[in-house]
Amino acid sequence: MNNDKKTKAALLSILSNTFLITLKVIAGILSGSVSILSEAIHSGIDLIASTIAFISVRASAKPADKEHPYGHGKIENVSGVVEALLIFIAAVLIVSQSVGKLLHPIMISQTTLAIAVMLLSAVSNFTVSKILAKVAKEEDSVALEADALHLQTDVYTSLSVAAGLAVIHFTGIALLDPLIAILVALLIVKEAWQLCRKAFSPLLDASLDERDEQIITEVFGLYADQIRSFHTLRTRKVGNIRHIDVHLSIDGNTQLAQAHRLTEEIVQTIEQRLKNTNVTIHLDPD
Repeated sequence: MNNDKKTKAALLSILSNTFLITLKVIAGILSGSVSILSEAIHSGIDLIASTIAFISVRASAKPADKEHPYGHGKIENVSGVVEALLIFIAAVLIVSQSVGKLLHPIMISQTTLAIAVMLLSAVSNFTVSKILAKVAKEEDSVALEADALHLQTDVYTSLSVAAGLAVIHFTGIALLDPLIAILVALLIVKEAWQLCRKAFSPLLDASLDERDEQIITEVFGLYADQIRSFHTLRTRKVGNIRHIDVHLSIDGNTQLAQAHRLTEEIVQTIEQRLKNTNVTIHLDPD
C-alpha cells in the first residue's frame, strides 16, 4: 500500500478547499449572493471532510496489532460515515439561509466576479477530484473516494450557481439566487446518502460485491479436477483488504503435502485476480 501517495492526495484536497473557501467568501460578501455563500459553506464542510480523510488514511495504514488483528482499515469507513453526516448538516444550513433570502430577496452585485469565482472553483475541483479518484481506485481507499465524490458534486453545483448568476445578471430576477442554493442543497443530500450507504456497509461486515465473489467462484472452477466442492464461503472487507474464508472438500486420500500445495496455489491465484486479499482455506477430507 502506498500510504504516502494517499496522504499527499488528501493534503492536496485540504489545500484546494482552503483556497476556494477564501475566494467564495470574498465573492459572496461582495456580491451578496446566498448561492455563493452556500457554496462557501459546502466547501467549508468539504475542508473538514478532507481533514478527516487525511487523518484517517494515515491512521488506517497502521499495521495489525494484538488489539486489532485485522488492522485499522475500517477507520476509513468511519471517516466516510462522518463525512456524509457533515454533508447533511451543510445542506440544512444552506436551506435555512436560502429560505430567509426567499422571504427577503436582495439584488446581487458584482455578478461578473461571482461567476468567475464559480467557474474557477469548478475547474479546480474537477482537477483535484480526478487526482483523488485515481489514487482512490489504485489504493482502494474509501476515504479518498468519498473526498473525490464531494469535489465532483462541487463541480456541478459551482457550474449551476454560475449559470444561475448569469441568468440573474441579464434578467434581474433576484429570487433565482436562493432557489439555486436550495437546488445545490438537494444535490448535496443525494451525495451524502450515496456516500453513507457505501461507507457504512463494511462496518456491518457485509459480503464483498457480486463481481468479487464471482471472481472467487471462477478461480475454484479452475481447480474443479482437484477439489470435490467448496462451501461456507464468507467474505468481508476491512479498509482496502478483502478477507475470504472458505471450506474446500478434497479427496480424503490426498497427502498432506499435496493438499498444502493445492491450497497455496489457489490462494496465489485469487490474490493475483483480487488486489489486497487475505485468504483462509479450510480443508474438509471427503
